[in-house]
Amino acid sequence: MSLIRRIDLRAADPSVDYRSAVPRADFDVEAAVPAVHAICEDVRLRGIEAVRELGERFDGVRVEDIRVAPEALATALAELDPAIRAGLEESIRRLRATCANELESDAVTDLGPGARVVHRKVPVGRVGLYVPGGLAPLVSSVLMNVVPAQTAGVPSIALSSPPQKEYGGSVHPTILAACALLGVDEVYAVGGAQAIAMFAYGLDDAAVQVDRVDLVTGPGNIYTVTAKRLLKGQVGIDSEAGPTEIAILADDTADAAFVAADLISQAEHDPLAAAVLVTTSESLADDVDAELEKQVAATKHVERIRTSLSGPQSGIVFVRDVEQGVAVVDAYAAEHLEIHTADAAAVAGRVRNAGAIFVGPYAPVSLGDYCAGSNHVLPTAGCACHSSGLSVRAFTKSVHVVDYSREGLAEVADHVVTLAGAEDLPGHGAAVSVRFSP
Repeated sequence: MSLIRRIDLRAADPSVDYRSAVPRADFDVEAAVPAVHAICEDVRLRGIEAVRELGERFDGVRVEDIRVAPEALATALAELDPAIRAGLEESIRRLRATCANELESDAVTDLGPGARVVHRKVPVGRVGLYVPGGLAPLVSSVLMNVVPAQTAGVPSIALSSPPQKEYGGSVHPTILAACALLGVDEVYAVGGAQAIAMFAYGLDDAAVQVDRVDLVTGPGNIYTVTAKRLLKGQVGIDSEAGPTEIAILADDTADAAFVAADLISQAEHDPLAAAVLVTTSESLADDVDAELEKQVAATKHVERIRTSLSGPQSGIVFVRDVEQGVAVVDAYAAEHLEIHTADAAAVAGRVRNAGAIFVGPYAPVSLGDYCAGSNHVLPTAGCACHSSGLSVRAFTKSVHVVDYSREGLAEVADHVVTLAGAEDLPGHGAAVSVRFSP
């Protein structure tokens, strides 16, 4: 019996809604709203005491001093395994290079004598970065959040991650080491929805002072995502990212062992993680099934992976040809999309909707998670059809600077007055006319 279910779209009518036909995780943010609203209000009204109590309730440890001491950051870096440090340094180097190329310059448009508009790019003033620490200490998420923020020129960066009972209520030491490596010294041992609320409202207490932020970024569980939704407007957010997902488009040229390993790599994240293979080949599907049985049995997180692969959010989807496969994965709009077909680069070029696209057999999602130079904080749940992954642009905003002289205004004054009248807003027109009155 196959570990992962099969769905056949080969005979599907061209008008079928592929987005509904492909399985997806049930991630009901609305169901979590009442509980998360109570958490956010508790933090808003009671501040640090609420944060301490919520940490004790959800993380199993009460932390009196939520800000991690500078000495702890330095110690974590000094004690970091040299091989892990080398990996982090290489990941940072590659990510900085791609981020530097994403930086946008101001755009100046001269519309006539004395008529100039500058499209100015401005970094966000202060950001709060969230790094999960539940099922796995996602040290790579430190890099993915911090490096683009630093490249954008954000002057104030704070980071929060859940307190770890195993480490006396502090943040996981590998996460602390990454912060120290990047020069981030404002780190808090606070997790979940209470961390998002802390960043949104700030904490003003004799024991600890946390300035509110302008923007919160980073992945998290359903409580974290729900807090982002509730506090959006109070604070900017990057996205409402749900459980991770991988889609693989493959034909009979694909290597079944590679495909199976890549499905497992994302299933390893979470029992709700989605792993979807879209293929033209039944023989590949059979070989992938056999590889999954073999590889899952040999891996560490067997129960978590089996739950993900056998869940309703995962499956093998059969398509007539690669052309239909492209239509299916485009509709699914996966967080991560791998292309394992003949002429993979050309096929990838036809895909519009994906958080990140990995081309060919030697570009697995794991590469993007750590050392590709791309960012792994990506849109999930089909949001790649309208949203992008985290980048330098997420940490900047645009401001139009309008610089007109009397001569420049005079050239369009009549048009402004006329259009203001068309909208029945004569005061708008008068604000121009008054400048040319005798």
